[in-house]
Amino acid sequence: MHRAARLPSAPPTMHRAAARLPPARSGPWPRRALCGEAPALLRASGPGVARRLRGQARVRPDFLSGPEEATLGQELEPQLRRRRYQFDHWDGAIHGFRETEIAQWSEASREILQRVRDTAFLPGMSQLSLVHVLDLDKSGYIKPHIDSVKFCGCTIAGLSLLSSCVMRLVSEQNPEDWMDLLLPRRSLYILR
Repeated sequence: MHRAARLPSAPPTMHRAAARLPPARSGPWPRRALCGEAPALLRASGPGVARRLRGQARVRPDFLSGPEEATLGQELEPQLRRRRYQFDHWDGAIHGFRETEIAQWSEASREILQRVRDTAFLPGMSQLSLVHVLDLDKSGYIKPHIDSVKFCGCTIAGLSLLSSCVMRLVSEQNPEDWMDLLLPRRSLYILR
């Protein structure tokens, strides 16, 4: 099971897809960092793509501690347990998922989410009040799609809970241009 909590506020020309899959076979994960990230967290189809996306796609490994992950999980589980996994989505973007949006959090979870907000969003940047929570079934996945700036804003921040996954960004104009983000368990990703 993979859970992601997203705080929407991503570039409209990139598709996003996440799945618990091994890295694509088009090359090994780099030993050196791309775009100033920790080694092996970002991999691009070429150095030009890495330069263009510098600072627009970031991964912060170990953003959460184990106890913080458990705090969020304990708060989310009762709400998600009441929902069945769905294998279709209104726009076909997600397969095998449960989701909810949450406005009210415990004090401990609010502190964690405030740290996410402080890290991902510039001061004064407009943010949505609801946190979108997506729980993928063991066979679930997210298909390539473009998030609407109207609904998500210009920045998306997400926490990868319970398992690691790979998110692939693909250029809408040139599908040969892509970037993979390895999202380790308890990491924070930021897309601008």
